Amino acid sequence: MANFYPPGSFYFAVSFSGITAKIDAAFQEASGINADIETEEVVCGGENRFKYKLPTAMKYGNLTLKRGFVTSDSDLAKWCSDTLGNGFNTPIVPKTITVKLLNAEGNTLVSWDFINAYPVKWGVSEFKSTESTYVVESLEFAYNYFTKD
Repeated sequence: MANFYPPGSFYFAVSFSGITAKIDAAFQEASGINADIETEEVVCGGENRFKYKLPTAMKYGNLTLKRGFVTSDSDLAKWCSDTLGNGFNTPIVPKTITVKLLNAEGNTLVSWDFINAYPVKWGVSEFKSTESTYVVESLEFAYNYFTKD
């Protein structure tokens, strides 16, 4: 039996449905891959030791992706700008975002598909004249649900 080692979190790939530029898939961080079941407490007459907790709905956190700030034209930047910058003058166009955790050979270990995702937040890191760091762009996406392969 082979030894089991947990995979490293540093080797992953991101892709967007309808966006094929390599510059739009290079991210240094992906976070927010989580799901919770929301519950409702119900009191049952005659039972005073506890309240029943009944499941009501699934709740998913927002997916946050971070990368070095891209100054060139980018399909991803255009999609985010169209969604966040037009004040609902244009319809929101959802996409599927795929995040793949890769092994040392670059093969997919596990993959998550975020269904009907759209940008809800965009920002850049602070500018500091006393530090020699690069500008980080942060993109946050809401989605309906995710599937795991």
